[in-house]
Amino acid sequence: MRPTLSPLALALAALMLGACTPASQDATADAAKAGAAAPATSEAAPNASAAAAPAQTPADPLDAILAGDWRDPANAARDAFRHPRETLAFFGVGPSQTVIEISPGGGWYTEVLAPLAQGKGRYIGALNNPAKAGSERATEYHTKANQDFRDKLAARADVYGNASVVEVDPAAPVFGEAGSADVVLTFRNVHNWVGAGSETAMFKGFYDVLAPGGVLGVVEHRAAAGTTMEEVKASGYLPEDYVIGLATAAGFVLQEKSEVNANPADTKDHPNGVWTLPPGNRHDDADKTKYAAIGESDRMTLRFVKPQAAAETAAP
Repeated sequence: MRPTLSPLALALAALMLGACTPASQDATADAAKAGAAAPATSEAAPNASAAAAPAQTPADPLDAILAGDWRDPANAARDAFRHPRETLAFFGVGPSQTVIEISPGGGWYTEVLAPLAQGKGRYIGALNNPAKAGSERATEYHTKANQDFRDKLAARADVYGNASVVEVDPAAPVFGEAGSADVVLTFRNVHNWVGAGSETAMFKGFYDVLAPGGVLGVVEHRAAAGTTMEEVKASGYLPEDYVIGLATAAGFVLQEKSEVNANPADTKDHPNGVWTLPPGNRHDDADKTKYAAIGESDRMTLRFVKPQAAAETAAP
């Protein structure tokens, strides 16, 4: 039988308790007032250092989430390459936000983001609408993938209970009510939209659904500096300035870059593009050691913001 309170529930409870309980602050204020009213003395109060013990730091819910038994062991093994704790900290993702993850695939980041939203937040997985696919094969693929994703959420309602799904047309995506999201995240998807010709529409959709001040976080395979879009279009890698241009053309402002997902060992000249490397591993068995030593791709990590001025522009 599963315990009544899971480690995730305990971690979230501790986080909210630490944020909401003012008792220690009140006690400190009362002590300060009493000290001010007391007569001056040349002797130091005994055990003064003990009385000034630091406040206890609230538990980080990601500790329990990253160790959660709902995570696929194969996914958890990739933390060393995908750096979920550092990446989400850079994007400013917290447990009380509405977060939309674009094209979550098999749910690698869903296993982290959806449980984080179990407190006061909301997780939405944005999937391709099979009815809008361009071929029968694509329709079949997205139909199965979307059902698999829903089944994954339903299998662990204790950690995915706040999660929901929206299906969109990549050519004209509507991810939710305008201005309703705090954060939109996409991990290693932009090259797919470029290949399908839907990249401009997707970034517009991100801009529309985010509230002014909202964050767009992008992680994408990064092409070698100086390469052109045409040179790398079929490789899975994209020039960083090209991705930045897509976002700024949609109205976003680049706030900061991070090298948290960088991999200088990635030479980016592999016979099957980015899919040569783990986890794709499209290479001859004889090259297994070579590509395992490189690891996963070098990735750009970009944080954009929807300007606050967008709220003034939208006002009547």
